[in-house]
Amino acid sequence: MTLPIGTPAPDFEVKDQNNKKVRLSDFRGKHVVLYFYPKDFTPGCTKEACSFQESIEVFKKHKVIVLGVSADTVKSHNEFAKKNKLAYQLLADENKKIAKMYDVLGLMGKILGMAKRVTYIIDKKGIVEEVFTNVKPEEHAKDLAEIFKTKA
Repeated sequence: MTLPIGTPAPDFEVKDQNNKKVRLSDFRGKHVVLYFYPKDFTPGCTKEACSFQESIEVFKKHKVIVLGVSADTVKSHNEFAKKNKLAYQLLADENKKIAKMYDVLGLMGKILGMAKRVTYIIDKKGIVEEVFTNVKPEEHAKDLAEIFKTKA
């Protein structure tokens, strides 16, 4: 069960791949794509991350912030971002606090400590606008980019 559409997105503070503190509330006034993924350097997660990178200019053009979240460390995120030339922030949810707030752990996630592949679109006021749970890693970002093209 994910957070319901129309509810306030829980705020959080965590470090990104550059060890910089990031708070969701820092992005009020912009749409945020908050995408959860299981693990850095795995085939599906790499495809998804690279797909977001391929569409990053569309997101930037529409003033959309892209944030990737997994339970990996700052160091792992840093290496993953460098290897894949990612120009957006990856958030290190090492204690799984964000995954729990957004209800993306699921049964296996609670056992293995990994988030399910779930994406939230958060509107400019910090409200959950859309939730995607059936995500295809290689196509998901392109689909989201198309959504923002129609919102313009």
